[in-house]
Amino acid sequence: MADDVTAPVGPHADAATSPHAGAASRTTREAAPAAGGGARRRGPLSASARKRLEILFFVAPAMALFVVFIVTPVVQAVRYSAFNWNGLGPLDDFVGLQNYANALRDTIFTDAVLNNFFIIAASIAIQLPLGLAIALLLNREIWGRTALRVIIFVPYVLAEVVAGVIWFMLLQPRGIMDALFATVGLEEYTQLWLGDPDIALFTVMVVLTWKYVGLAIILFLAGLQGVPADLYEAAQLDGASWWQVQRRITIPLLGPTIRTWGFLSMIGSLQLFDMVWILTKGGPANSTMTMAVYLINQGTNRSLYGYASAVAVILFVISLVLAALYQYFILRRDNPDAPQPRKARR
Repeated sequence: MADDVTAPVGPHADAATSPHAGAASRTTREAAPAAGGGARRRGPLSASARKRLEILFFVAPAMALFVVFIVTPVVQAVRYSAFNWNGLGPLDDFVGLQNYANALRDTIFTDAVLNNFFIIAASIAIQLPLGLAIALLLNREIWGRTALRVIIFVPYVLAEVVAGVIWFMLLQPRGIMDALFATVGLEEYTQLWLGDPDIALFTVMVVLTWKYVGLAIILFLAGLQGVPADLYEAAQLDGASWWQVQRRITIPLLGPTIRTWGFLSMIGSLQLFDMVWILTKGGPANSTMTMAVYLINQGTNRSLYGYASAVAVILFVISLVLAALYQYFILRRDNPDAPQPRKARR
């Protein structure tokens, strides 16, 4: 049997028969996977880099637009507000914070701020229950429901200029509204709807409610579609009344939609301009003046662009503060991952 064993032949015979050959072979085989593993570790890094580049590719245009149309105008407004500038010529009359002081001392401007806050409160107090009631009605199986939804939403999609002109013509003295009152025997209740300082702001609120309640109704209808039907069935089996079902099930589950609508209503009320400008231009006697209308009066009509820029900055700060407070105290509850405010220890 010993004769059948063939000895290695060739120049590598000594290496093949060396006691260290097996160890060297194992080392070579172990080194190869290690090198491959190193190449695979470089793969996720390149993938993450590609992911960051993709995100940057899609976000960069939006960020560029944001910087050009939002950040830059705000910075420029802050710069202009420090000068007494009429919109022409160089910025050479530096006044510092004087424009801000003049705005805060102007009773017309402070009344405009109060009017904006009144519009915020009145919009929520009127449109919330009205929109919720109509949404609950239109969410039921009634005849002509689709047509009613379209009719209610039409005023919102109507351009503010068109809606303002229509209502301006309706509310003129001896106009269509006065004729309607006379037809139904209420002629003694006719008023100078847009000319009486005591009722002009309330008249504007009626027009604003007609114009924007459609948004609340559509949002509430969309939120109602997300309420599970089995909850209603379970409540009916338990003998709950219609009001108990709405109070215990519908309104709580509709909370995120209501809070989102409230945020949109608040920001829109702060920036209200076009409807007031068409109806009253802030009159009579500045009774319907808003911050945006006051800004345009001072800037465009009186060429006080430095002062108007200060007013714009104040409007921006008020809007930013209210939006941040609303986000922190109200919208935060809709984000379970957000840290909640700490409760005071007793």
